[in-house]
Amino acid sequence: VHLQASGGGLVQAGGSLRLSCKASGHSFRAYTAAWFSQPPGKEREFVAAIRGSGSNTYYADSVKGRFTISRDNSKNTLYLQMNNLKPEDTAVYFCAAQTGIDPTRDAYGYWGQGTEVTVSS
Repeated sequence: VHLQASGGGLVQAGGSLRLSCKASGHSFRAYTAAWFSQPPGKEREFVAAIRGSGSNTYYADSVKGRFTISRDNSKNTLYLQMNNLKPEDTAVYFCAAQTGIDPTRDAYGYWGQGTEVTVSS
């Protein structure tokens, strides 16, 4: 599966952004999908994940209550709604997909190219 992320940009603290990740190739519904972030100078870290059917979602503690992951399998698209953004959310955000995976582990086999989010204070 090929993934193409978009939607990043510059936003002030307290603002919102919606990231999208368009999938092409094999049936997207079969894949657990996730968002990871890589802040400047730091390791990549888990943000949120969603099962193929959309029935289960998972979040890092740092984003619970602020970010919402969702998917539209009819459009082969994954989303991340980011509200109440903080300067520490500044990072490159990557979408990822994989079948048969622990959704919070960084063991995904398919990755998008990343989209940059900058939150100013």
